[in-house]
Order: sequence, then C-alpha cells, then structure tokens
Amino acid sequence: MSASAANFRPELLCPAGSPEAMRMAFAYGADAVYAGEPRYSLRVRNNSFTLDNLGDCIEEAHQRGKRFYVVVNIAPHNTKLTRFVEHMRTIVDMQPDALIVSDPGVVMLLQEHFPEQPLHLSVQANTINWAALKFWQKQGIERVILSRELGLKEIAEMRQQVPDIEVEVFVHGALCMAYSGRCLLSGYMNKRDPNQGACTNACRWGYEVHEAKENAVGQYDPVLLGDPKKPQDLMLLDEDQHGSYIMNSKDLRAVEYVNDLVKMGVHSLKIEGRTKSDYYIARTAQVYRQAIDDAVAGKPFNPALLNDLEGMANRGFTAGFLQRHTPQDLQNYERSHSEGQHLLVGQLCHAHGDGRYQVAVKNGFAIGDELLLMTPNGNHRFQLADMTSIRDEAMIRAPGSGYTVVLNTPVAIDEKDIPYCFLVKENLARKAA
Repeated sequence: MSASAANFRPELLCPAGSPEAMRMAFAYGADAVYAGEPRYSLRVRNNSFTLDNLGDCIEEAHQRGKRFYVVVNIAPHNTKLTRFVEHMRTIVDMQPDALIVSDPGVVMLLQEHFPEQPLHLSVQANTINWAALKFWQKQGIERVILSRELGLKEIAEMRQQVPDIEVEVFVHGALCMAYSGRCLLSGYMNKRDPNQGACTNACRWGYEVHEAKENAVGQYDPVLLGDPKKPQDLMLLDEDQHGSYIMNSKDLRAVEYVNDLVKMGVHSLKIEGRTKSDYYIARTAQVYRQAIDDAVAGKPFNPALLNDLEGMANRGFTAGFLQRHTPQDLQNYERSHSEGQHLLVGQLCHAHGDGRYQVAVKNGFAIGDELLLMTPNGNHRFQLADMTSIRDEAMIRAPGSGYTVVLNTPVAIDEKDIPYCFLVKENLARKAA
C-alpha cells in the first residue's frame, strides 16, 4: 500500500485481550485489533483467546469489515518448536490478516510452510534503522512495527529510505523498562520469564529499600530492594555517585503527534494494552479515532483530546522517544500506581423500558453528580436527577460494584450499542490532590 496516495488513511490498531475487548475496540472506531495466540505470544497470561474462540472472532472481525492480527512473538526455546508448525497450521487455517512475529526462526518456518500468510514484524525485533527495515522487506515481511526508541525524525527518514513497506508505530500505552520489551526483571524476581509470555509486571511492584548494615569486619552489606509482599525475595540495589535508579516509566501518549505520523505515511497507529479494561480500550480508541480523522481532514490538533486521556488512570504521560526528553521526563519518581481525574462508575447493560437503562455499577455515584455518558456515537454530559433499583425503588446513591441501578440517559441508546456505553464521573478528590 502506498502512503503517498491522496486518500491515505492510517489504520487505528487496538489491543484485544478478549472477544469482548475486540468488540469494544470496533465499536469505538478501531480498524483492526491484535490478539495473543494462546501458546506462542507474550501474553499467555490474561488472554481469553483460545483455539476454540479465536477462529470465530477472526470471522466476526471480517464480517464487520475489520482486520484481525494474531500475535506469535515469543523467542521460543527448542522445546516450543517441536509442534510449532502443526499448531500454527490450525491458526493459519483461521485466516488471520497477519501474524505478528519476532524470532527469525519463526519467520523462516512460517514462510516455508505457509508462504501465503502475511507476516508483520513485532516491535520485539527492535527495528531502529532503515537498513534493518530494508533487510526485513527482503525477507518477505509485509509490515514492520518500529522500535519504541525511535524519534519522529528517524521514523520520517526510514519512510523516505524504504517507502514501499508498511510501518507501524506505538502511540499509546505502557513503556517497557528495557529495549522494546526485552525485560529480565520478572524472571529474576519471580522466576517467570517475560520473554516467554509469563510477565508478572515486576517493574510495577511496590518496592522498599532495606538499610545496609555493617558486618563484623566493618564492611557494609549491599543495599537490598524488595517487594513487601515477598520479604524473602530481595535483590541488590546498586548506587553510584549520581544516585539510585529505579525503572518506572511514565505511560506513552503521542496523540499530539498523530498529525506528524499521518503526514509521514505511517500505515498503522498502535495502542498498547492487551491486559487493560474494556473502558480503557473504548476511551483510547475513541480519542485516537478522532485524532486520526482530524489529521486526515487537515484539521489542527484538538488539545481537548489531551484532557480526555489525562482523565484516565495513568502513571503520568510522556511522548517517549518521539521527541527527545531528559530522563526526568521519561521516569516517574513519585509513584508507580495509576491515577486519573475521571472515575468509571457504571456500564450500561440492558434497556429497562420507558427510556430508562439498567447500569452495572463499577464505583459509587449519587443523585446530583455530573456524569459523562460515553457511547460509540459520541459523549454526553448530564446531571443525574433520578435513579431507582431494578425493582423501581427510589435511590439516592449507587453504593458501588455489585449493584445494578436504573436511570435515564440524556439521549436514546440504540439497543446494539447498549453494552458499549459507560458512565464516567470526574474524580474531584484526585484532581484536587
């Protein structure tokens, strides 16, 4: 596909950790989703796709006119190659639009046995220069997902040097602590290899520093770092004259650079988060859909989109390496947990009748609250004036998760859209803090 075409429109690619997440992404504007293969992806945990439902979801995506990419991006040991071709034959027969791969041996085996299957090169392959891009093009790769460590100027140069291959760029989500996801910390701390799909997100643990103590011969034991939940598992914390460094990256947010990426001819803009909630999928897809549509239409960037993303739970935001920053801009030294100015309080589940809808409560809210109704067709702010139980008993407050309430919405909701609608409240306490 030529990016120079006048009607060029990049793909919005969203994560899908479950069939429900896939449908949510499509409802809010995604052109394609990527999902983990149940044995050979880096998300074997928190992945609801199986050999039983994967084919049905691929077919459903195609019926919607959407694309479905299957991730096969681990670096397999010999034992995992024993039945690899047999296993992948089942996947290929499901007709995914592409397989996302990283290991050269996997590329070779797939091309030998399934030469017609399109392959996309994973970010795990760390493609950071135009020569590597050209190399993979010669190997028959259809699309290369560029390393997260690239700046805008580098991406533009790669597009100029190798214009006839598709490229994909991450624009939102978690940033890994090592080069494009090659993390050793989970394996070291918890004996679960992230490069084999078993990451425990050890880089997000709540670590404590244990004081160095002087021993009998007057020497000091090294400073130890550990998770309070695992006091028996301590690791060395080395320091130098400049201080101690703990990897704790902010979240990537590049919505303000969508216009630049569109002008360069980047074929796919990718959101990270196969383990994220359906609300995260919906909100990010909605925002980046708008950013892409505005860029294609020649409209200037809308700063309100920054606020929409800021309201979601986050660890602070950075543009990553798209623009060069000082380390302080990339790292969050104050907290590792997520905070946000908006709180998801409910998700619509059924039409109750008389223009009212049943809402599955996620967090507490009450009469008089200013709420945002998120729908696939747009967002609507309103003040909650009345609310009842499902037995039509008047309620002043929805206490929290586990309850179902009934309320009026500011607009009528199409029945097919009901499961994809959310209620959001601005979290004033966090905002004030």
